Amino acid sequence: MSVDGARDRSDLLRAFGSRMRALRLAAGLSQEDLAHRAGLHRTYVGSVERGERNVSLVNIAVVAEALTVSPAALLDDGVLGEASEDPEG
Repeated sequence: MSVDGARDRSDLLRAFGSRMRALRLAAGLSQEDLAHRAGLHRTYVGSVERGERNVSLVNIAVVAEALTVSPAALLDDGVLGEASEDPEG
């Protein structure tokens, strides 16, 4: 997946947000619960899930810890498309 164009970036942000939402729901958490656990604002969590925010590496780590998953789990399930494959393979 190329992330050169604005559309590609939007698709990537929406895919990440969808993955985060799926993991949050699987954990039985509301957006407010996740925000509280991660030390983030509830509206921030919602905007990430809608693909409206470009999430920092630090916040990926914080959200992963709050969801009790690895940061990589937030990027699994096709979020990065081809970019998630081993670059040396």
